[in-house]
Amino acid sequence: MAYLLSLSFFLLFLGLTQAHPLQLDEKDEMVFTEDPDDLVDITTRILETNNGTTETLMEGDVMVPRTRTAIRCLWSNECLWERKKSENLVTVPYTLSSDFDSHSQGKIKYAMNTFHTKTCVRFVQRSNQRDYLSIESRSGCSSWVGKTGGKQLVSLEKRGCVYHGTIQHELLHALGFYHEQNRSDRDKYIRINWEYVERGEEPNFDKEDTDNLDIPYDYSSVMHYNRWSFSTVYRKETITPIPDATVSIGQSLEMSAIDVQRVNKLYRC
Repeated sequence: MAYLLSLSFFLLFLGLTQAHPLQLDEKDEMVFTEDPDDLVDITTRILETNNGTTETLMEGDVMVPRTRTAIRCLWSNECLWERKKSENLVTVPYTLSSDFDSHSQGKIKYAMNTFHTKTCVRFVQRSNQRDYLSIESRSGCSSWVGKTGGKQLVSLEKRGCVYHGTIQHELLHALGFYHEQNRSDRDKYIRINWEYVERGEEPNFDKEDTDNLDIPYDYSSVMHYNRWSFSTVYRKETITPIPDATVSIGQSLEMSAIDVQRVNKLYRC
């Protein structure tokens, strides 16, 4: 009997260790890491979730500026979050909607915490700051690009956006980054196959007037969409890497090493 009891406890312990590992957030609270479903590529997740959104979006998940172009403003200091020179930290205040349950809140905070460990960006709960991110479960996954001033919406619909890579993707937009395939020098690294782009979706492949920070093009960026984005024909590539067409592009797990480098260089960490 003692042997069977010990065996039962061992099997219970083994089962628990196979569950999703726990991590500590910035308040030392235990939160779960990602689900296996996060392996779904980020393009599919975002575009399918945004299929029914009422927001006016460009590039699939970028909120359209109403008063000035994010393109012109992207690399000017007024559209970057403030860096405290004394601490060499960039503070980004935020609020988190109570519509998120504790599990979803934990996943969002965990994604934020990866910025804390790898960059000088610090997401801090808002007290009375004028400029801040309001993270809400609206329709779809979307964000403005860079700091727009005042209350700034980041939409993470509970149904399809609260995944580690997707959260990081939208936060990178909020920090000032467009999609990788839209950067100004992309024609050196990818070919857009316009004949397979669904009619009306062509503007999603417009090049942006970006400062590329002398950082290499990153096929593995969490900001890079997949080969079949906005394709009119199943499995017909709209994006082909060049010169090597076999290079893998896009992923949904987390920021790449170059994504991290890009954040640190933009904010002079």
